[in-house]
Amino acid sequence: MSLKRVDLNLFRVFDAIMLTGSVSGASRELGVTASAVSHALARLRLAVGDDLFIYGDDGMVPTARARELAPMVRDGLGRLDEAISATPFSPCQAVRTFRVAASEYSSSIILPGLVQRIAELAPQLELRIFPYSRIDVVQHLDEGRLDLVIGWFSELPERIHRSPLLKDKEALVARRGHPLEGSAVTRERLFSYPFVVVELTGSGDQSADGFLDERGVWRRVWIDRLLMEADEDDAAVAHIAVSLPHYASVADILSRTDMVATLPERFARRLVEAGHHVMLTLPHAPQEAVVEAIWHQRGNRDAGLKWLLKHLEDVAGAEDQLKSS
Repeated sequence: MSLKRVDLNLFRVFDAIMLTGSVSGASRELGVTASAVSHALARLRLAVGDDLFIYGDDGMVPTARARELAPMVRDGLGRLDEAISATPFSPCQAVRTFRVAASEYSSSIILPGLVQRIAELAPQLELRIFPYSRIDVVQHLDEGRLDLVIGWFSELPERIHRSPLLKDKEALVARRGHPLEGSAVTRERLFSYPFVVVELTGSGDQSADGFLDERGVWRRVWIDRLLMEADEDDAAVAHIAVSLPHYASVADILSRTDMVATLPERFARRLVEAGHHVMLTLPHAPQEAVVEAIWHQRGNRDAGLKWLLKHLEDVAGAEDQLKSS
């Protein structure tokens, strides 16, 4: 295939289908008819010599060749947009949608402050928040289907950049009046009560240190040192009575039972402040984690994304200061 023989607009159609997963979605994204998108896709298929997309139960499924092309096409289009655009990013006038994947934790702790800032400074911007759960974050960032991902990470590919937002640590929570309240909590006593655990990805296949490996991105599945540690001395083993993919039901379950849960401290403090729960003393130093924002390296040329990141970092920094004060 020679680039000289290909209409560059065909790559915009390709990018839109990758982003939306359908011809109709691409037509809305581009503001053209579905028929025009279909004809453009047919021309690009002929030029590339590959189907690029096939019909599946969930829409247009990209072929291996399409997945190979997607990050390069997205990067090339971004460079063209940057070269053509002569006006700097103006928050008060910008009309744009940012796509962010965030866990329930990040959505409740960080996003409210960010949304408040956007509403005040950039009222025409839109945030679309996607679940953090079992998504391939590298693929979604490569293909431009996400602008940012907020979560806990370890190793990342070089093309994925990161910025620390805030720190949190595990806290042990139970209902007010629990038998362990006000007493020394040993590992053995603690493990005599059933646990409620929250698996942020809804998966039980995490590694021993609590991280899940997905194509070179290591994501923390939970903050829970006691339940991650190997039982080397044949000591008491915790009984996990309930495993959840979210935090929403934890408070009510704890209130109705003698179960215990290890939660991020910020969540735990909210439960305690509501008056129905207490934080117990952990029998070990708490496990800590850094919440980060990650993005594809092409975002470093995106003035709008850099603006969003700055305010995200400011909001998270204010949250950290509030906790330490």
